[in-house]
Amino acid sequence: MFIQQKLKYNLSIFLLINFTFVILGLIFVYSSSSYFALETLNQPLYFVKKQLIGIFLGIFAGIIGYLIPLKFLKEISFFSLVGAIILSALPLINALTHKMHGSHRWLNIKGFIFQPSELLKVALVIYLASLLSRKKIIEGSTKQTALPIIIIMLIIGIILLKQPDFGCFATLFTTALIMLFIANLSIRYFISTIAIAAPLAFILIYMQPYRWQRIVTYLNPWQDPQGTGFQIIQSLIAIGSGGVWGSGIAQSQQKYFYLPMQHTDFIFAIVAEEIGFIGSLFFITLCIIFLWYGFQISWNLSKSFSILLVQGIVTLITLQFIINLMVSTGLAPTKGIGLPFISYGNTALVCNLFMIGLIANAVQTET
Repeated sequence: MFIQQKLKYNLSIFLLINFTFVILGLIFVYSSSSYFALETLNQPLYFVKKQLIGIFLGIFAGIIGYLIPLKFLKEISFFSLVGAIILSALPLINALTHKMHGSHRWLNIKGFIFQPSELLKVALVIYLASLLSRKKIIEGSTKQTALPIIIIMLIIGIILLKQPDFGCFATLFTTALIMLFIANLSIRYFISTIAIAAPLAFILIYMQPYRWQRIVTYLNPWQDPQGTGFQIIQSLIAIGSGGVWGSGIAQSQQKYFYLPMQHTDFIFAIVAEEIGFIGSLFFITLCIIFLWYGFQISWNLSKSFSILLVQGIVTLITLQFIINLMVSTGLAPTKGIGLPFISYGNTALVCNLFMIGLIANAVQTET
């Protein structure tokens, strides 16, 4: 009885945190995009309206995630992953792709545009939770469990790197590695995986000039302030301009065509400029609370699939928080990773809210 009450309490806090993120996202999508939308589309509320649609669709997806039987989800996890992999490969077909910023990451089906790699994130976490709960690594089937995961990650890697979407692949690979660690994978397999992955990652980066340039820019963005270093420099200017208390909501100066992708990948820079160091610290605290209560929920669950599912979801979303914040503050090379619940992007928002619904589902099945 005590555990059930604790689960409900932790879930209430967790859902409140996510509700706060969604509201903050709506506010800052408006703040960061209104001038851009006015100048380019003559519709200052264009992206806000789209974000509202995403929220309503996300709420519907969250309800589905809450109601769908987890046992059924576990049973179809492999087929869901195969479907998501196929969808993620379709943007490589010119007739079906919606090219943006030089990448083929978006699928265009009769004017309906979405990013299938976001569905792939969800499907992979569900599949890994299902596989690891069935195989039970702790009982000694490490090789049999690791091999299908390695094959799947190779297939996913080939597809995502072809688009190219190195950031998404790195996020999925890290999430898979963490889930294997949680499932008690032998330490020697981690050492072997890292020993293979590190030089392979270096080769993949070095083979593509734009990736190597991102590393060079990350190390010294001021060597080309009007070119490759422009975006990160403008992001740092925005963050620094916020000072302690910020310039005020909707008072950002960098959004006036100084900072590219101000309402997507670099929205945190606008957030920091408008709410300052104190507000940014509050936001980062929310991210930490999200991680803490997410794992608190998982530690009080009894079914292995539910535990791994919740931990995988929380890990995936938290990694995206970390990567986005590090990129925005110049602590990591640029990646096409949005800020969960905050950045404009309906596919990501709907998928994230669906995963939050799955967490609520895992709790309700045990209470």
